Amino acid sequence: MRGWLKATIGLAVLSGLLLGADRIAVGVAEDEAADRIVKSGRMSQRPDVSIEGFPFLTQVLSMKLDDVRISSDGLAVGDGSHQVALHSFKARLAGVKVSDSMSSATVDSGTGSGVISYPDLAQLLPPASQLLHGAKLPVGGNSRLSLAYAGPGKVKASLGPIEIGEGSVRNKGNTVTVDGFRLSSLAGLVAGATNQQLEPMSFTLDSLPAGLKLADKEGGGGGVTPLPEGLQLTFDGKDVKLLG
Repeated sequence: MRGWLKATIGLAVLSGLLLGADRIAVGVAEDEAADRIVKSGRMSQRPDVSIEGFPFLTQVLSMKLDDVRISSDGLAVGDGSHQVALHSFKARLAGVKVSDSMSSATVDSGTGSGVISYPDLAQLLPPASQLLHGAKLPVGGNSRLSLAYAGPGKVKASLGPIEIGEGSVRNKGNTVTVDGFRLSSLAGLVAGATNQQLEPMSFTLDSLPAGLKLADKEGGGGGVTPLPEGLQLTFDGKDVKLLG
């Protein structure tokens, strides 16, 4: 009986030590991964990294991490000319294969999301002078649209006192298009606009976080969703190069 008790206590102590060592190792690896991701240029600022699964040391021996979560707020994204903030970015990376020195890493598959505020979204669209050619604008030519949520799949826009109605947002790959805005007859008359229908407005995002891209369902779309707080971007990717 005493031998059994001693063995049980010894096993419990050993398990505790192994668990402690595993958690220390995963914490060190998470910090190192966060530093390397930002140094690689895959993200504009240091993210929070969480390596899921237990035991971590077993995953290290196989050089493949089953489930890695990364998150950050206020990441810089843009179209090459303008940069805006991506808020509440979260991603889940599955099957992360790392080199022995952690100098390179590839991801079997990844998904994520983040939100661009409507004022920031407007900065990625053309200025007023390019939207209503020949119109008498009540604002400066460099002014931007005021955008807001207008219900599922819709955004509404105005330019100073001129209401431009509702439009839709879609994507094809990393190119986002805002379309469907049209001046009312009265607004067109006030502005002196000869064409009440606005042309589609597009921009292409580059250097998206963690090497992911905008989700693109068959037939287009799936990567952008208007929400009350802003435009939600949905990301995915396969065989993504995370480091190196």
